[in-house]
Amino acid sequence: MISLVCVLGGPSQVSAEESKPVFRAGAATSNITPPLGELIVGGWRPIPATNVHDELHARCLVLDDGKNQLAIVLCDNVGIPVEVYDLAKRQVYEATGIPASHVLTAATHTHSATTARGPLKTLPETELTEYQKFVAHRISDGIRRAQAQLEPARIGWGSIEEPSELFNRRWFVNDASLLKNPFGGIDRVRMNPPRGSAQLDRPAGPTDPEISFISLQSMEGRPIALLANYSLHYVGGVRSGDVSADYFGYFAKFIGEKFGASDQSPPFVGILSNGTSGDVNNINFPAKTTKKYQPYEKMQEVAEKVASRVFEAHQTIEFHDWVPLAAEQSNLTLKTRQPTPEMLAHFAKVPVSDDSDPTRRRSREEIYADRIAKIQKSPKQVQIQLQSFRIGDLGIAAIPFEVFTETGLEIKDLSPFDSTFTIELANGSYGYLPTPEQHRLGGYETWLGSNYVEKESTTKIVARLLEMFNKLHQESPSE
Repeated sequence: MISLVCVLGGPSQVSAEESKPVFRAGAATSNITPPLGELIVGGWRPIPATNVHDELHARCLVLDDGKNQLAIVLCDNVGIPVEVYDLAKRQVYEATGIPASHVLTAATHTHSATTARGPLKTLPETELTEYQKFVAHRISDGIRRAQAQLEPARIGWGSIEEPSELFNRRWFVNDASLLKNPFGGIDRVRMNPPRGSAQLDRPAGPTDPEISFISLQSMEGRPIALLANYSLHYVGGVRSGDVSADYFGYFAKFIGEKFGASDQSPPFVGILSNGTSGDVNNINFPAKTTKKYQPYEKMQEVAEKVASRVFEAHQTIEFHDWVPLAAEQSNLTLKTRQPTPEMLAHFAKVPVSDDSDPTRRRSREEIYADRIAKIQKSPKQVQIQLQSFRIGDLGIAAIPFEVFTETGLEIKDLSPFDSTFTIELANGSYGYLPTPEQHRLGGYETWLGSNYVEKESTTKIVARLLEMFNKLHQESPSE
């Protein structure tokens, strides 16, 4: 009789154990370095790439809770149009079954990568370039490879602050000559005013010092991947003509070194996403004197500082053997801004630019005259993709713009999740996203041709994202 009880009880216990979901994670990188000669964008004037200082990558992470899979990809690029991401997501779905709503794709916003953008941010891409097709395939390849690396894993997340490298770049100044715009008017604030100027008054917005991060490790403690998020535009300091992933690439290298995971199999994948940094860089404008840096020195300094802070916070986070995963995606239609009669009259007096040589140095008036001409041929509305992920008690928002920091802080403050961060330039690249209040101040990021969508867009975007977050939060996850 005792023997019979043992036989009956044993399989029942094993069955219960087997039915418990297993959390898994996998990561991989895909090289997306372009050919030399492609145009590097990010400054006022595109220049051809003449050297590759460090390779560009699509860094990919796949999570699996036994029911849902989420994929997150960060690409070393200044901004990638939605059509490229959509192609990659179609390929991913066909190969893996992961739906597009569960794939978050974004650009880091390095200013030293060649362009994957088209002629206008609000104009649909109908014919992709060879490089755009290449990037899409490499994104889908990376996700497939990360999925192939899935293994039982533990997940933890946390955050720590690093304010020393963050400065709002929009300033009130006391000299009207610093506030002229290419539309023939005077703004109230200036982007990137002269450093150390006696005319500086005060910054026009906040910064967000929080570094948020997610860490994945095997059940034995081997590091699999770490995804961090920091609201710093980029660092720069590259040689002219160099291709580089900027400090985002150095962070990936340094965080792996700190984990002792530089030479392991499968390879550890470090990832740094851009938070809400549309109005933030690392220039301390009031400083009278600044250190002179060699090329790449400053970005390495910033990457080392961010990686060190993450590694410090990592020592105290709690790891979970299982957490629920969920995703929401929503399309939002926004009106596009159109030039006023005054703008058209002003730019009618500006000489027509010669587009045959994109590297020719042009005045700001010429640049914006060209953009205004293209905007007149663009759609009167655009449909953007908004996305939200739930990872346990962590919420991630994804917005396809260069988002101002105050919007990111608002989302964190109103989110129903214990921890929240936003990845900008995700699932598209539609230019800057100032708040209505910042639009009233003017400045580069608000100019038509830098910003393309209606001035109330942030209000609509935040409201929709909070609806999506609340829906995810109200769902009752269980094992």
